[in-house]
Order: sequence, then C-alpha cells, then structure tokens
Amino acid sequence: MPELSRRSFLQLAAVGPLIPAGDPFEALRRRWREVTLAGLPALSGRAPGSAAAHARTMAPAPGHLWPGLPYPSLKATPARLLALARAHALTGDPEPAAAVATGIAHYCRHVYAAGADPDGNWWDWQIGVPAKLLDAALLTGLRDDALAAAVDHFVPAGRLADYSGTSTGANRVDLCTVTLLRAILTADPARARLASRALSPVFRYVTEGDGFHRDGSFIQHTTVPYQGGYGAVLLERLATLFAVLRGSPWEITDPGRQVVFDSVERSFAPFVRDGVCMPLVSGRGITRGPDGDQARGLRLASAILLLAESARPAERSRWRAVVKGWAVRNPYLLNDARVGRVVADGGVAAAAEPVGHRLLPMSARAVHRRPGWCAALSMASDRIAHYEHGNGENRRGWHTGSGMLYWWGEGHRDQYSGTFWQSVDPYRLPGTTVSSRRLPDGAGGAWGEPCPQARWVGGATDGVHATVGQHLLGLESTLDAFKSWFFLDDAVLCLGAGITCFDGAVVETVVDNRRTGARLATGDGWAHLDGHGGYVVTGARTRRAGGHVVLWLDHGLNPVGAGYVYQLLPNASEEETRARAADPGWARVLANTARQQGVHVPSLGLTAVNFWTGGTAGPLTASAPCAVLVREPGDGTATVTVSDPRRDLGELTVTWDRPVSAVIRADRPPARVAVGARAVLTFGGLAGRGGASESVTLRLTPGRADRSPGDTTRSGASGRGPARGAR
Repeated sequence: MPELSRRSFLQLAAVGPLIPAGDPFEALRRRWREVTLAGLPALSGRAPGSAAAHARTMAPAPGHLWPGLPYPSLKATPARLLALARAHALTGDPEPAAAVATGIAHYCRHVYAAGADPDGNWWDWQIGVPAKLLDAALLTGLRDDALAAAVDHFVPAGRLADYSGTSTGANRVDLCTVTLLRAILTADPARARLASRALSPVFRYVTEGDGFHRDGSFIQHTTVPYQGGYGAVLLERLATLFAVLRGSPWEITDPGRQVVFDSVERSFAPFVRDGVCMPLVSGRGITRGPDGDQARGLRLASAILLLAESARPAERSRWRAVVKGWAVRNPYLLNDARVGRVVADGGVAAAAEPVGHRLLPMSARAVHRRPGWCAALSMASDRIAHYEHGNGENRRGWHTGSGMLYWWGEGHRDQYSGTFWQSVDPYRLPGTTVSSRRLPDGAGGAWGEPCPQARWVGGATDGVHATVGQHLLGLESTLDAFKSWFFLDDAVLCLGAGITCFDGAVVETVVDNRRTGARLATGDGWAHLDGHGGYVVTGARTRRAGGHVVLWLDHGLNPVGAGYVYQLLPNASEEETRARAADPGWARVLANTARQQGVHVPSLGLTAVNFWTGGTAGPLTASAPCAVLVREPGDGTATVTVSDPRRDLGELTVTWDRPVSAVIRADRPPARVAVGARAVLTFGGLAGRGGASESVTLRLTPGRADRSPGDTTRSGASGRGPARGAR
C-alpha cells in the first residue's frame, strides 16, 4: 500500500481528520462501523434475543442456512446475517461474529458464488445481497476472498463505466457503495477511487428521467417521483459515503455535491409532515407495512442528520431544528438513536411546520401548507406515470395519478397509514375523477410504464397560493377531463370541466374518502365531517364502507362535457362550513370549461386562471395555454405569476385588464411590458423553464377603480356557476 505524500496530508488536514499513515483502509473500516451503527439503539452485554436465536438455530445444509429460509433467500438470509453482525458490533459478543463467518462462507458456496447465474431481479444480485454481506463482513472484521470474488463477478468495475440504464440515481449510489465496501474488504485503492469518482453524475441536475431536477423533483424508474423510496436510499447512502470517506484519499470533493445538500430543503422536507413521509412520492412502496410512511419519515430524518455532519454550519443548524420538530410531534422517530440525541440536545430548538406552497411541475406534484393543515396533490403527465407497480406491489394503484388530493388536518397524521391502502376503494381515491370501468391488476404496465399523453400538467405559484391543473386522460380508458385546484388560505377550491368518457361505465369525481368513523352531517350545499373539516358541494353522494366515509359526485354513464365545483375546508367546524356555503360571493368562478378554468377570491385579492387554450377569462387574457395567478395584497402593488405547464412556448403574452403604472421587480425580465389602462406582459423562453413559475410585481395606478371580475358562470356540481359560500 503506497503511503500518502506530505502534500496530500496537508490537503486532507483542511477538510477532515487525518487517516493513519500506515493503512487508510483500517480507518475506513473503523469509520464505517462508527457511522452505520450510530443510528441504532445501544446494546450492552450479549446480543439481543433475536440475534442469539439466529446464531443458535443456524443449520448449514446444501439448500439453506436456516431451515425456514430455503435458498436462494436473496433477501431474508443476507438480512439475518447483517443483523447478527450488528449485534456483534454493538455488544462485542463473539457468538454472532462466528455465525456470520460461517454463514457468509456457506452462502457464497451455494448461492452468491463467482460464476453463478443470477436468477430473478438484477437488484438482488448487484445491490441487495452484496451490500448486506459486505456490511456484515466489515462489522465483524471478516475478510472472505470468496465473497470478494462473487462481488467482482456480479458487480465488475465496468458496471460503473456508463451512467445509464439501471446505473442511475439511487441505483448508481448503491452500486458505488457496494464497490467501496468491496474495496475496503480487500484494501483495493483502485476500486475505492472508482467508487468515489463514479458518483459525480449523481451530482448533476437532469432535465428528464432519473435524478434531481431543478424544481426539487427526484425521479427514479424514469417516470416515478420517489423521494420517499429510492430518494431516501440515495440520501442515506450519500450521507454515509460523505462521512466515511471524509479525510481519506478518496474523499468526495466534487463541487456538484451541493445539489445533494440543497435537496434536503428542496426535494425531501417538503414531503414530510410531522415526521410522516407523504405517500405521493413513494412509488410502489405505498402499500408496504402498516407504518410504512412513518418508517420512510424516520429513514429520511436519520439520513438528514447524518448528512448534516458534512454540511455547512447554517445548513446543519436548520436541518437539526427541522428534524427535532418532526420528532417532538411524532415520537415514532425516536426509534432512531441519531434523532433521539438531537431531541435531547437543549441547544437545538424544534422548528414548527412551515407555511407556503411548493409546486414541482417536473414530477406533477404539489404541496400546500397552512397553519394547522397541509394538502398534497398527485397527478400524471406525459413524463410522470399514473402509478407504479412491480414485484407484486401496488397492483391496484391505477388512479393515484388521477388528481389524488391528500390532506392532513389537526390530529390526522396517520390518515394514509395503517390499513388505508388495504381498505380504500381503489376506484374512489380522494380528489380523483375516474371511470368505474373495471381494470385488471397491474393495468398499463409495470415500473412506471403507464404515462398518458397529456402535456398540460402543472400550474403557477407565488410560494403562498397556487393554481394547479391537470389535463386528465384516464388509464386504459376514454376518459378526458380538465381538473383545476386553487390552493388558498383556508380552502382548496376544486373545479372540473369537459369530463367526457365512452367506456360504457359511470364516471365519478371523489370529493373525499376519509378513513374514519366520525359523524358526517350534510345540508343544502355542504357537508361536514366531525374532527376533520367541511365541504361546500352540491349534489354529493355519501357512503360508509370498510371504515371509510366517501363523498362523491356522479357524472353518469358516458358523460359528455360534465363538470363540478366544490371546496375543501380542512379543520373547519360545522358552523364555519355552513357560513361558507351561505356566501356565494366568497369565490367567483370566472370560467369552468375545457378552454379555461378560473376563479376570483375578493377577500384575498386573488385571481387565477388555467388557460387550457389561449383566450379570456374575467380580466385575464392569454395568447396561449398557460397558468396565471394574480395577487393584490392591498398595498398598491400586484404580482402576476405565470408558467408554461406544456413546456413548449417560445413566447407568451398575458393581458391583465387593470390600470398599472410601472414594473417594480421581476424574477426574470419579461421580453416586453406595456403599462397604462391595462398591463400587457410578454414572456420569452418559457419552453426551457421546465414549467417553473415566473413573477412580475407591478405598481397599480393610484386612484383608478378596481375592476372586480364579474361572474361568468353559475353555481353547481355541473360546473356552471360560482363556487358557493364564505365564512
């Protein structure tokens, strides 16, 4: 092993602790143990009962290592060996270590052997099995040449030559982790260097497919938003690699790694509420286990705290406060020792849940946070799948991308946990518009294959409010619909139009589907669910089934041009719901057609329109399909926010029929601006903005009357009217 030069040591001293001059791999072995065990509960004395039982019941035979786990046992047997190794590392008990040595040798003779033909999922042979076996070997101080040869067979160095196929995103990080562990096992500097350098493509923003997008989206399997699954694995693995390699000759110094640090607040934290990871970024994993979303939240919390050790002080401080806030509100996270230490640290203040709106157009997702409640929206587009299934999981998740609207109010942390996915009617997911035509399990294809051809999916947000829309094309259906959501201070205003289908089946829009036994009260144009919130809606049907309360609108058999208007009022009391329903002027529907959908909310000074085609709705005119949000805060200014959800506009002109005297500021200067009796804003280059929102703040002309938009439609579930109610 060549020694490091004096110059190299001086360079390393500036970024981390020095490694021993004699053997840098011994430092890596020790650091691997320290880092990977730090999140586990401390043990003392002998191994816990389960590990001790595994050691006692091991019975090597040609067809198994444990009688109850017949080979190949690609998941259970390696997992049990790793559990034994961790028990040894935490307690010093030699019995589990001896069992690990016996078990790895046996497994590498009969299953995971150099020259063997992989059977089944490639992931098991290249990532799942070697990661656990190598981890177990390092934790017990084992050096097994047969294991090294097997890893070289299934994960040769050339596996990292190209950043493509199944070697992208989280899979790439996993393959680099396996390569590094293999390098540590046999003190191989060339493989250590390869493992470190091959991570660089992960640190680049992408414009399509797997990886981080500039809007905060994280995609895996080409079309699936995956912060809660593969993304959590990527964050955990990178945090580990940053920590283990810090100060070594193979420290990860690529400046692009800041993308990973930025992702904590841009990509991951927006989808965690009170320590629970929202299902809409968890792919096929949403159906796993009764506490799957909490387990994903815990994994993210632990990964964020580990990554904080490599972050800048300001980042570290913010992240620790965020995680402590999650854990204070959700004790489940205390199952991780790292989290427990932060909660016990009196110098860390627990952060409250944030308030604001995050729209991620590249993954067709939105999250709206208000004091006391949160809503999240899951859509499908020409680049984002209706749903993902695979390995037998989530075979009936067909409609999770059909505008599923999740929401959490006070005390509703577990609304989509537990038995929700086992008990909910897959044709009546909250917020969705669907054909009741029966679908086969796994309809549309596996691994994120079923993408509709709809391109107008996204919206515009000023960071507080938002207008979001989806041109919905049904999965294996003739369903065609236009859906809009206007995310406001105390409500989500939902519009649907142009709902047309020739499936020979009834089409429904599901106002909500709550897993609860709470009392449901209904009245003229409203409904209220005790302890949850209210709904301003006309003509809704209700049903209790399987522990759920369902409200839906029936558009009939083979509808043509059907529509709806309703409001969701999280946390509202029955009295507040009644009051909102009694005030038809609270929100005015400017348009609800297959050409435009728009609203005006006078109390918020908010006007918003989704232009499915160019045209006019109320005071707004657009030259092409776009989303427009206007907000007048009452201080003599107004902010106009626009976006190009289709991502194809070379130029867009938006006219606001309102007297304006000047432009105050802009995210990006418009190509042209005309002020006076009305504002005419021309934006260029939107096609390359990935559906991102752009805002321009204007000075209103003083002394000129506000031309408040008038109603252009009338109220009702048909979509021909103003949204009813105010409180």
